[in-house]
Amino acid sequence: MTTTYERIYDVVRQIPSGRVATYGQVAELAGLIGKPRLVGYALYRVTDEMAVPWHRVINAKGKVSRSPVRNGTDYLQQALLEDEGIIFNNKGKIELSTYRWHPPIEMLERLEI
Repeated sequence: MTTTYERIYDVVRQIPSGRVATYGQVAELAGLIGKPRLVGYALYRVTDEMAVPWHRVINAKGKVSRSPVRNGTDYLQQALLEDEGIIFNNKGKIELSTYRWHPPIEMLERLEI
């Protein structure tokens, strides 16, 4: 049986380099509609050994969600995304219409979304 966090990680692992998904989008694809905060909690617990590209998940405004408890990883997240070719404007926002990940139709059909 797959745990809730594993379902979230499975979705996030599919986001390709140079693309992002929102917390709500990941929640929906993981079958957790209306639970974007749960995605945030799961991603906060990711370790390097898990090979989950946590940095590819941003908020619905197209920004990195800032948190005082992440010890500088807000800036790391933006740097990792910039390394993948994602461009932030001077207000720290990206164009979701350009960089949002659109999962393959097969994935959507499998999830019955």
